[in-house]
Amino acid sequence: MDTCLRPYGLGSTQWYVLWKLANNGPTVQRDFLDLLQVEKATLSQVIGALVQKGFVEQTPASEDQRQRMLTITPAGHRLWKELPDPIELILKHSFDGVGEADMATVVRVLQGATKRLTYRLTQGSK
Repeated sequence: MDTCLRPYGLGSTQWYVLWKLANNGPTVQRDFLDLLQVEKATLSQVIGALVQKGFVEQTPASEDQRQRMLTITPAGHRLWKELPDPIELILKHSFDGVGEADMATVVRVLQGATKRLTYRLTQGSK
């Protein structure tokens, strides 16, 4: 996944932050902790790199000045339009030639596995 992003100086986590901001608009930084399942320090590094590159703007959130609102910048929008979609590339290469019925089975199995893993990570360890 990172291979197709390397020429742009991005990693997969940075790509996902840009994807979220480009598709859903400004987002409070803390919302990315759950979305990305990363530690606060890791998220700060990812966001800091995007801010430093000029792709994301970080401002105080209007409802809570202690929180940071993230917004994609015009430079970030221009980059976003150029970026390949690594998920699309992975799916294309991984499932090329898989029939529709088999693909439905793959999706069902992976959704079930993801649901069980997510439950275990969020609830099962308590």
